[in-house]
Amino acid sequence: MEIIMSILAGTLFGTGIYNLLQKQLLRIIIGTVLISNGAHLFILTMGELKRGQPPILREGVTDYVDPLPQALILTSIVISFGVTSLLLVLAYRASKENQTDNMDKMRGNEYE
Repeated sequence: MEIIMSILAGTLFGTGIYNLLQKQLLRIIIGTVLISNGAHLFILTMGELKRGQPPILREGVTDYVDPLPQALILTSIVISFGVTSLLLVLAYRASKENQTDNMDKMRGNEYE
């Protein structure tokens, strides 16, 4: 299962980097979202995908699941949601001010 999750995280990283290198603002934002989702899967995979009981001390339970990766992912999801919201607002404002979402035209390079 770790191999499949690693391949999926790598695919998300690859497509995210491809989208970051595009000229349109919306594709750049989609690239950052894909990279953050790939990081979530990577953190989950590094925490070992094993089954066990919740980390609550009880009689007779010896196999517990590590809660740290889940806490890190939950924090990362909240942070990436805030960053995505900020990027969407900034892209909307920049496209309204400049009448385009093309990064080359925003920089003043009119060739395509």
